[in-house]
Amino acid sequence: MLYRAFLRLVDKLPLPSLKVQRWIAVAVILSQAGIAVTGAIVRVTASGLGCPTWPQCFPGSFTPIGVSEVPVLHQTVEFSNRLLSFAVTLCAALIVLAVTRARRRREVLTYAWLMPGGTVLQAIIGGMTVRTGLLWWTVSVHLLASMLMVWVAVVMFAKVSEPDDGIEVIQAPAPLRWLTALSGIALAAVLIAGTLVTGAGPHAGDKSIERQVERLQVEIVTLVHLHSQLLVGYLALLVGLAFGLFAVGITPAIRIRLFVLLGLVCAQSLIGIVQYFTDVPAALVAIHVGGAAACTAATAALWASLRTREHVSATLPAAAAQSA
Repeated sequence: MLYRAFLRLVDKLPLPSLKVQRWIAVAVILSQAGIAVTGAIVRVTASGLGCPTWPQCFPGSFTPIGVSEVPVLHQTVEFSNRLLSFAVTLCAALIVLAVTRARRRREVLTYAWLMPGGTVLQAIIGGMTVRTGLLWWTVSVHLLASMLMVWVAVVMFAKVSEPDDGIEVIQAPAPLRWLTALSGIALAAVLIAGTLVTGAGPHAGDKSIERQVERLQVEIVTLVHLHSQLLVGYLALLVGLAFGLFAVGITPAIRIRLFVLLGLVCAQSLIGIVQYFTDVPAALVAIHVGGAAACTAATAALWASLRTREHVSATLPAAAAQSA
């Protein structure tokens, strides 16, 4: 009953074109990746407790107030990050309204509804992070959830861009699609190891003398080696995938996604090396998190491009004849 009432309300809105839906989907991707980067800025500027309570910033106030215990810079950085969450929420709401009004297929609607659902989950995790005093594993979960939302947002963009009345086209054989999925799993392992490095690293998110943030008690060099070895494995899978895709023949769109992904992973590796030998400067941490979001988005884009929907009149590639 509630959903029918929602549909009646949505039907009063202007009908969004496919171009508008795509632009909103892009905004969703950028907002999800952007809040991960600003979260990293909060951490490296030691502003994690700039707003020491949640959902309020200070007891009795949702906005920063002048208190000597918390520097103005820390309040501003943390509050700005919280404000960005409203942009994330707005983008998530807009994509739901757009695809619902356009009466898109169920697959598109499902991905669109995952956006506000994920936003609520992130808000809960963020509140837990603040209430536990930036406990290292809550910070890790917060970042990993952001990367998951970036992945889902990119796949959603691909689904939004496809015609509802098209037919499924298999762009690569099943073994190569499974290899792409395996590379996604390897990426997840790299990200998890990266958050462990962060949990044991120098940027705890708060430098308060009165409050020492609990850190992961593992030798950081060991975690760095784990992180780097997993990255080597991830890159090796991508190289093998590239040879396989070129062997069976791929479309220009897939080729571009593949080269972009390989370039991003190599750049991300270089940033990590520089971080290690320069004592993890704050600026590079934020750039590294942005690179992680970019690698996640590129891997998701490659995965989504291997199984698409095309108009019936479209010329199907040879790989489309392959069974799922």
